[in-house]
Amino acid sequence: MKFAIASDHRGVKLKSRLVQMLSDHGHDVQDFGPTSEESVDYPDFAVKVSKAVSCKGAERGILICGTGLGMCITANKFRGVRAALCFDEVTAEMSRRHNDANVLCMSADLISEQLIARITEIFAQTEFEGGRHARRIEKIADVESSSDCCGS
Repeated sequence: MKFAIASDHRGVKLKSRLVQMLSDHGHDVQDFGPTSEESVDYPDFAVKVSKAVSCKGAERGILICGTGLGMCITANKFRGVRAALCFDEVTAEMSRRHNDANVLCMSADLISEQLIARITEIFAQTEFEGGRHARRIEKIADVESSSDCCGS
């Protein structure tokens, strides 16, 4: 599977470990940065991964910042991106099974590195169930393609 990954300055070390872990499991990983812990603005990096997923340059994305919230908010602005903020194994599994999430957002500051590795594994391995969930994903796509500034 092809992954796009990025972080802000708070997630740089963790991102590097995840790139290695995913590569070791046979995934193709494109690292969109940053490469140092110098302060950066998370939206700049969320945009890179979200564009890759939205434009089908990557099947899934991973975004890491202090809380994961800013990355998730930014990622969900892109057509076809279904970003999920996951903080445990259950949210990672259900984001894939029921929501067909294609971008995983995580906190570099609030959960352990071991749990982050486990969440990433689950996100990579879990398949979308389809069925009644596919109907709901189609409704999300319809809202995305037809809504205007008033949400109609």
